[in-house]
Amino acid sequence: MAGNCATSNSQYDRLKELKEFDESKMGVKGLSDSGITSIPRFFIHPPETLPCKNLNSSTNAASSIPLLDLANLYSPTHRPKIIQQIKEAASTWGFFQVINHGIPASILDETIGSITAFHEQPHEIKADHYRRQEHHGVMYTSNNDLYRSKAATWHDSLQVFTAPEEMKVEEDIPEICRKEVITWDFHASKVAEALFELLAEGLGLEAGKFKELGFMKARLFLGHCYPYCPQPDLTVGIKSHTDAGLTVLLQNQVGGLQVKHGNEWVDVKPLPGALTVNIGDFIQIISNGKYQSVEHRVLANSSKEPRISVLIFNNVGGWKESDEFGPLPELLSAEKPALYRGFTVPEFLQSFYSKGLDGKNIVERVTLH
Repeated sequence: MAGNCATSNSQYDRLKELKEFDESKMGVKGLSDSGITSIPRFFIHPPETLPCKNLNSSTNAASSIPLLDLANLYSPTHRPKIIQQIKEAASTWGFFQVINHGIPASILDETIGSITAFHEQPHEIKADHYRRQEHHGVMYTSNNDLYRSKAATWHDSLQVFTAPEEMKVEEDIPEICRKEVITWDFHASKVAEALFELLAEGLGLEAGKFKELGFMKARLFLGHCYPYCPQPDLTVGIKSHTDAGLTVLLQNQVGGLQVKHGNEWVDVKPLPGALTVNIGDFIQIISNGKYQSVEHRVLANSSKEPRISVLIFNNVGGWKESDEFGPLPELLSAEKPALYRGFTVPEFLQSFYSKGLDGKNIVERVTLH
C-alpha cells in the first residue's frame, strides 16, 4: 500500500511537501476533514517501526496499568497504603491511573469538550494561532518536530505554557477554551502536587522534596487531537517516547495510548473519570532508577471520532544554566551507587530538541556504564 503513495526518490521533494503542509496551517484535522483517502508520503513510517509490523514487540490486551484510588489520601490509616501502591506502580510500570483525585467530573467533561471544540473549528480560524515557538507562549501546530523527525505523525496540538508566572499568556489562549484551560491547569497542578508528595514519601524523603527541587515551577498544557486517519497502518499518532517530569493526562473515550511494559505494548483503556499519570526521565534519574520512565506511543486513529487528550507536564523550573541534576545524594550509598551522571537542563534541552520525538534520550545519555 505504501508503494502506491510513493513516487521515485528523484521526483520526491520531502522538504517542499513539509513546507506546503506547514504553511497551509490546516493540520492533519484539515487533511482528514477534506476527505483524503491516502496520507501524504511524509507521514508514512518505515514498516519495521510500525506497531503492527514490529516483530520485536507484541500487544498484550489482557494486561493493564495499575489503578490507584486516592480517596482518603490524608487519612493516617490509608495514606501509607497509597504510598506503597504508588511506589510499586512507579517502580514497575512508570504509568498508572488514578480515581477519586478530587477534580469534579464536570470540570473533566468541560475540559475535553472545550479542546474538542477548538480542534473542530475550521482551520481558517485555528490558523490565527498556528506557529512554531516551542519554548514559550501559545501555539497551535501539527507535529512539534515536523522538520526534525524522519516521518510525521497523525496529530495536531494546542500548546500553552502555564508556568512559570512570568510566562503566563492567558489572554493569548483561544477564547473557545480559555476558561477551561486555566481551570484544568489549576486542578491538575493540585493533583500533581499531591502525587509528587506521595512519590517523595515512597523514596523515604520529605513530602515536599520534589517541589523543593523545582518540579512545580514549570508547567506545559497540551491539548492533542488525533483525527480519523484513512491509512492507520502506515503511520502513528505519536511515536514511542518518554516524558521529562510528571505528566497528568485526561482523555476522551477513544483509545490508542499504549505503554511499553517489558517487551510488550499494553493498551491504556480510557476509564471514565480517571486520570492517567506517568513518570518522566528526570524523576527516573533523580530517584536513581527506583522509579521508571517508560516509553509510550499513540496509534493512528481508525475511528471516525477524534481521539482527544489533555495533558499537563510538570517539569523542573527556576533553574540556572549551571545547575546540575542527578541522583539525589540521600538515595546513594556504597551498596547503591549512582546509576547516572549529573547533567544540566541546557544539556537535556539540547538532547531533546536535537532530533525528533524518540526514545529515552537523556536517560541513555547520562547512564553510567
